[in-house]
Amino acid sequence: MSSGLVRMICPNLSCRKVLSVPQSARGKSVRCRHCGMRIQVPAMPSMSPGSEISEPPQQAATETGKNG
Repeated sequence: MSSGLVRMICPNLSCRKVLSVPQSARGKSVRCRHCGMRIQVPAMPSMSPGSEISEPPQQAATETGKNG
């Protein structure tokens, strides 16, 4: 994966092409080359020292095979 590119999917439901735009386009608007739709490139996510990416919730363990 190239660290210099931002990969995103065109939100146009009739297009849905994968776009690769440079990091310098973050926070700006770009145009899809396939359908022409204007798309806002997400800004760089801010990672403060106390904020971590949360993990998906664990599924509850279920008791199996015991009838009692």
